[in-house]
Amino acid sequence: MRLESSYITIHDVRLHARHGVMEQERAVGADYEVTLRVGYDVSRAMTTDDIADTISYARLYELIRAEMNQPSALLEHVAGRIARSVMKHFPQVSSVSISVRKLNPPMGADCRGASVELHLINDKTQT
Repeated sequence: MRLESSYITIHDVRLHARHGVMEQERAVGADYEVTLRVGYDVSRAMTTDDIADTISYARLYELIRAEMNQPSALLEHVAGRIARSVMKHFPQVSSVSISVRKLNPPMGADCRGASVELHLINDKTQT
């Protein structure tokens, strides 16, 4: 058996944060959902059952939370910071896909949110 690809995913992490272009958005804050999908070879963990052979999703959550606590004007900036943080702390990660969604954005529309989605490849892991 050969592992073709593997990912560690955290779905719809809900956080309150102070991002936005308008001053009021940064003062009051809003609710956000973050989904993070990390490309990582889990083949060793499949056989060893050892946390040392994988990436802890609890640690990934800590990185998300830390970056979400730093106010930014743009969701693009927040998503990029989270992705860079993941690749910095886990250089063996081959890719990061991330979605940051602002629930109930202040734009006068009745919608479930507005989001930014990034798909990034770690150049350092590509041959």
